[in-house]
Amino acid sequence: MRTVEFPQTTCRVGVERVDITPPVGIYHRMWGAATHDRATGIHRPLTATVLAISPADDRSSDTASQQTLLFIAVDHCLLWHEEMNSLLGALEVASGLPREQITVFFSHTHAAGLMGLERCELPGGDLIPDYLEQLAVRLSAAAEMASQSRQVANVAYGTGHCGLARNRDFFDADADRYVCGFNPDGTTDDTVSVAKIVAEDSGQTLATIVNYACHPTTLAWDNTLISPDYVGAMREVVEAATDAPCFFIQGASGDIGPRDGFVGDVEVADRNGRQLGYAALSAIEELPPPNTRLAYSGAVISGATIGTWQFQSQGDASDRRVATSAWDVGKGHVSLRFRDDLPQRDDLLRERDHWQQQEQQAAASGDEVAARDARAMVERMTRRLVRVQYLPEGESYAYPLRIWKLGDAVWVALDGEHYNVLQRELRAAFPGVPLMIGTLANGSNVWYLPDRDSYGKGLYQEDASTLAVGALETLRDALIVQIGALLS
Repeated sequence: MRTVEFPQTTCRVGVERVDITPPVGIYHRMWGAATHDRATGIHRPLTATVLAISPADDRSSDTASQQTLLFIAVDHCLLWHEEMNSLLGALEVASGLPREQITVFFSHTHAAGLMGLERCELPGGDLIPDYLEQLAVRLSAAAEMASQSRQVANVAYGTGHCGLARNRDFFDADADRYVCGFNPDGTTDDTVSVAKIVAEDSGQTLATIVNYACHPTTLAWDNTLISPDYVGAMREVVEAATDAPCFFIQGASGDIGPRDGFVGDVEVADRNGRQLGYAALSAIEELPPPNTRLAYSGAVISGATIGTWQFQSQGDASDRRVATSAWDVGKGHVSLRFRDDLPQRDDLLRERDHWQQQEQQAAASGDEVAARDARAMVERMTRRLVRVQYLPEGESYAYPLRIWKLGDAVWVALDGEHYNVLQRELRAAFPGVPLMIGTLANGSNVWYLPDRDSYGKGLYQEDASTLAVGALETLRDALIVQIGALLS
């Protein structure tokens, strides 16, 4: 009898959703070209979704504390080093779990506001410290509730495709330079990885997962509203059909964004989100019933002789059940070399002062365009200062490898923003294995990781990276070794 197995995980899962929308009036300017500082309203609420995951047989409290994973999907661009450490510290205390078992996946929306403490003196920045404190409280409470509600569940994995994401490294021939915008000739991974979590006892859908690589940069400098960008409408579509929270994981989107982006119209963001939502739903609808395989059940004589197939239960004691319940963790570090030309703090401070003076002079003379451009350069220097402030001493960064084999699937949590080729090559190396690839996991200490061929082009991503050419390829090779070891 021929059977078809489907990739699955059997584990204990708890789910919790919490609203984390900042107050109207908080500092909001994410874009250097923006002329506003404060958020004027809310397009859609920001949310955080917590998955508490542990082995199916973790009934003892000791086992649970040693192996429970907290995955938290957060509607923010990211948090800087200091703010991220503070949040992780609060989650450690509240959950009783070590930091290596806690992962915050940022959706990377650029319309949520930039919650950096260095902006406290700017208009609306006085609201940031209290908001960050409340964010930690809300996420900690949600993590505790998710952990307490864990129950045995089946996670089924599938894939679909969506054309929302496009390459964004475009060569402007007139300006004779690369710009960050839709590149119709670029290559993109259009894979939508999905999962559906179903409670074993009740059959209730506890949550769905959508993993897709696309910068949430639909909304840009003309937008003054707090928004999850396209992720909000995507969740609305999926959740309306499944009646369960949708957990979004941002993929390797360093050079990937929506074709229709950099606008102020929230309807464009909603349209982009619906496009991804329908693609995700299509893949979710294709998933098999939980804890089953498809088996050939024989011929039926009709107008034609029909070969029939039926879903069969895998059974609680089967070898297949043991395989889907398997649990393994990959740990370690890979050394990634810093760039030789990293800017120095004193130089950045001088350059920022220069542009601040240029902004003041342009504003005084009534030159709005020059004032806007100078203000954008001030923002660029501020971000460069943040990038270099907390880098460790030495010539390289000990990049953490955080990988989990959960049943048939492999989850990968990556620091920073990676070029899309990384996930394409990982999927090519492990065909048929569900890979949930999340970037901006616990923030970004290394910023961008362009591929080797993208260095030397004057791209924004190279300018923003702290790492030398070849870092992405070194990381890719280390990940392939680690994932291969977990699957062997």
